[in-house]
Amino acid sequence: MRNHALLSRASLIASVLVSLTAAPAYAQTSAAAAATAEDNGDVIIVTARRREESLLNVPIAITAISGDQLANQGSADITALAETVPNVTLEASRATNSTLSAFIRGVGQQDPVSGFEQGVGIYLDDVYLNRPQAAVLDIYDVQRIEVLRGPQGTLYGRNTVGGAVKYVTRRLDDKAHLSARATYGSYNQADGVLTGSVAVGESKVLRIGGSVARLTRGGFGTNLTNGLSNYNKDIWAGRGTIELHGTNVFARLTGDYTHDTSNPRGGHRFIPGLVSGTPVLANVYDTQGGLNYPVQDVKAWGTSLFLEAEPAEGLTFRSISAYRKDDSLTPIDFDALPTQDVDVPGIYRNTQFSQELQVLVSKGKFNGLVGLYYLDASALTQFDVRLFVQYPAPTLLTAYTSADIHTETMAGFADFSYDFTDQLSLSLGGRYTWDQRQGDVLRQFYTGGGSPVFGGAGNLFGGPLTNVHGTKTFTKFTPKASLTFKPNSDTTLYASYSQGFKGGGFDPRGVGANAPVGVTQAEYLSFKPEKVNSYEIGYKANLFDRRLYLATAAFWMDYTDVQIPGSVACTVSGLTTFCGVVSNAGKARMKGFELEARAKLIDSDAGKLTLSGSLGYVDAKYLNYITIVAGAPKEVSQYRHIQNTPAWSGSASLDYAMPLADGTLNFGAGMSFKSKTYQFEIANPYLDQPAYQLFDASIVYHAPGNRWSLGVFGKNLTDERIKTSGYTFMRADPTTGVLVTPLASALGKEGVLSAYYANPRQVFVTASINF
Repeated sequence: MRNHALLSRASLIASVLVSLTAAPAYAQTSAAAAATAEDNGDVIIVTARRREESLLNVPIAITAISGDQLANQGSADITALAETVPNVTLEASRATNSTLSAFIRGVGQQDPVSGFEQGVGIYLDDVYLNRPQAAVLDIYDVQRIEVLRGPQGTLYGRNTVGGAVKYVTRRLDDKAHLSARATYGSYNQADGVLTGSVAVGESKVLRIGGSVARLTRGGFGTNLTNGLSNYNKDIWAGRGTIELHGTNVFARLTGDYTHDTSNPRGGHRFIPGLVSGTPVLANVYDTQGGLNYPVQDVKAWGTSLFLEAEPAEGLTFRSISAYRKDDSLTPIDFDALPTQDVDVPGIYRNTQFSQELQVLVSKGKFNGLVGLYYLDASALTQFDVRLFVQYPAPTLLTAYTSADIHTETMAGFADFSYDFTDQLSLSLGGRYTWDQRQGDVLRQFYTGGGSPVFGGAGNLFGGPLTNVHGTKTFTKFTPKASLTFKPNSDTTLYASYSQGFKGGGFDPRGVGANAPVGVTQAEYLSFKPEKVNSYEIGYKANLFDRRLYLATAAFWMDYTDVQIPGSVACTVSGLTTFCGVVSNAGKARMKGFELEARAKLIDSDAGKLTLSGSLGYVDAKYLNYITIVAGAPKEVSQYRHIQNTPAWSGSASLDYAMPLADGTLNFGAGMSFKSKTYQFEIANPYLDQPAYQLFDASIVYHAPGNRWSLGVFGKNLTDERIKTSGYTFMRADPTTGVLVTPLASALGKEGVLSAYYANPRQVFVTASINF
């Protein structure tokens, strides 16, 4: 609390300083205007290094997609980026619409339980989202999205070991606007977005704007047990902004809210019930899970205050203050069957406060940034694991877990660039992070029903299996260096080194009672930080009179103390139950390349034809992987794989724009592909996704002055069935991971082997009008 109060005072002081350095004025600042990242066909401006720069000049592997491009593609949320950005996986996590699983270049986080940090940083208007719940951001009122590949530890902090995704909303201009967008399509998709803004008074210094969105869709399938739609969507969302535009000052107060009451997603079983013989369903979007308590409900909201002042030419002060909160209630029926077995009702409650202060200097050949960052976050996870067991008598055995993980982080960082000549520049940076994790984990058995937290009538059975009150503190300095050479204004070559760091913590699902003699429960449940050393070379160029844009990067990443969270069947006090197992398995190596290109094949008054494409390759493998087999450590790297990381990924699209009735008619067609994807470290022939291709198409008409538009979009036109995640609790060889034959359950009487799928074919129409 003391540090929290100090940072609050620092924020107040920064606010006062910004106010004192601002002279009254009646024009938009250059800083406010410069945040635009529109693609005018030649120059795309991004803020990957916390300052405005041309995409061409940034020595980082980065993809920037404007809001207009996303609208023309019919993209619904940020997971759509994974179709076109190489070596990136973005997916809704298992049973929800809103929780994000993100991987870049083989680094990420699949498990959203508290205690596990993200490997890819998600940012909403420069505010770090500490937890993956409610991080599947729907695309509305967006200016651009930037995807930064490779560790971004210096400027973006810990937990960006794989990279970062920046969602940037639009700033308000000095004109009044009102726009509406409506969509209707397959599965009764019905979306509506209303956006408006106004500049107040003659000076137009004060500007107010906001958006409200209603996003709905029927299910792709049905839960045959309770009749609920499966994979439906039911979301309300809104965002409001108040901005102050002065001569040397810009201030922005924003708030956002999302309420997702979509039904829980039920998985598709691959095997008949091992006891009941319940057959496999024909439709992969149908399910039969009987658990529907608690009723699924996800609420997330946040507010942020951005202050920026330029008291002198080349000198900028910034303050970014934010508070966010989300609450998720979710029922997960692991075995996807009507009986009460392997049922997991869960609650996630997350809060965070963050404060960042920056000083930027730009003088001639020198650009510099120094900053301070503070984060205070709490993540509470509560869940039952309900199993039907035969011992000591046929009964429902519930393992209840409550895990409250508190994170406090402080960091100082700096990044400096110097242009030795017009062609050669050097950038050096570093970040020192102090990271403290406090874990309070309680786990206990109930028999005859669920825990009272979830309305169960079970009886407490025995003492606590886990009762941990632990604290771990980690410190780390993460450096970065890059050398850039520009033979001409349209070409950039660079070489860089960067280091990423992801904090350690406590496994909230571990069973302290199984700790070896002489090891405390806190030590048994704890795991160390992981680290990535990344080496990259890149080439970016505008060629042939800027008719061809080309960006390539090659990288090598050494990944040490890799954190591997897992869930397994285990025995506690003679009873079979569910246990979390987290280990720093060892070492991994990723190497590969990325290529992005955009070619203007035709560029005339009669029409413009553009060919765009991307290609990514990553050779990701474990060099050392230690697991416990028969009570002893064993090296098994030859049998393990990097999850959610296809070796090959890519896309190609053709877009044609032609004048029509004083407006513009756009035709688009695209293809994306990914090679085989392993869902977990252990190969599974049921869950792993074979190589696939997706085909999309669109036709959009924009009226003169963009007063209105009408578009028809087709997604996944060949109606592919793409597995994105799953669960498995089947007996397997502990070394190779190969499932035993005949199939046998490791947890629950019917066996757990189920998957979740990406969206099927969808066709929809979108209309918009601007006033």
